[in-house]
Amino acid sequence: MSLIRTDRNGAVLTVWLDNPPYNFLTSAIMSELAALLTALETDAEIRAVVLTSAVEDVFVSHYDVAEILAGAEAAPVTLTQRTASAALHASRAADRIPGGQAVLARAGASGVADLRQYHEVCRRMRNADKVFIAALNGRTLGGGCELALSCDLRLMADGPFEIGQPEILVGIIPGGGGTQMLTRVLGAGRAMELCLEGAPITPARALEIGLVHRLVEPSGLLAEAQATAARLARRSPVAVGALKRAIYEGGSEPLEKGLHYERAGFLETSSTPVAKRAMRAYLDEIRAVESDGRDLASFVAERLPRWVEGSVVDFTNPAGKQQDR
Repeated sequence: MSLIRTDRNGAVLTVWLDNPPYNFLTSAIMSELAALLTALETDAEIRAVVLTSAVEDVFVSHYDVAEILAGAEAAPVTLTQRTASAALHASRAADRIPGGQAVLARAGASGVADLRQYHEVCRRMRNADKVFIAALNGRTLGGGCELALSCDLRLMADGPFEIGQPEILVGIIPGGGGTQMLTRVLGAGRAMELCLEGAPITPARALEIGLVHRLVEPSGLLAEAQATAARLARRSPVAVGALKRAIYEGGSEPLEKGLHYERAGFLETSSTPVAKRAMRAYLDEIRAVESDGRDLASFVAERLPRWVEGSVVDFTNPAGKQQDR
């Protein structure tokens, strides 16, 4: 039985994680997400994805601890930082050998492959030229928080829910990218506090520190996320991809290298026919406002909202057809 459900509405795909009662993440769910991402990579019609849960009041409780423990107990030795690093290198090398991962699994290293698969799913979400929106309908802990951090926007239900990284409470650290993504989203100080304390925080506190972007009444969460996805699906996919590279990859580099990502993305996007058409349409609207004896403030008040909604230029059409006004 599938552990995820999907529904397509125009350019938006909604994905429900469905592993009741606690909606634990597992290697099986991550495999299904990996297969879904593979399909999405060749589907240009889908331009935004909403990731949510089919379990009431729970986005993801955390990764299945029983599965983590089984992988740890299968390891033949207690690992040091050096031997753990060697195991990761061996797992990557095994990818190039037919049956290599099966050999490692028999040697007690299946957990390494599962960990790498988790990271790969999150990496592909960040690298996609599609917008990923997490609709956090309840408890979001551990691996669930890390999966949400791999989305571009995070909307959370405003209620008696929790979000955070509790791994240290059982003597481990986040393994799904939490230490790195939290540091980039919140800064090292807040990331350290959240991971070191292990205590979850409220949705209100998550909004205050920037862990989530918006709080929504629980009954309206999915509709709000889908409406946001529909609006952002009208953005240029070339620009979305370039923006994500500049922020996620360039933002992790020294400033000058990060600026190189931005310059390259700017030149790439501004050279596309659709961007040229959009810029010409923008200038036409400014001139129309000025010809009526008004200024840019009038444009911002009267016409900019249609640009925000993506209803002026069709960025899904490579030619950038201008829509009816």
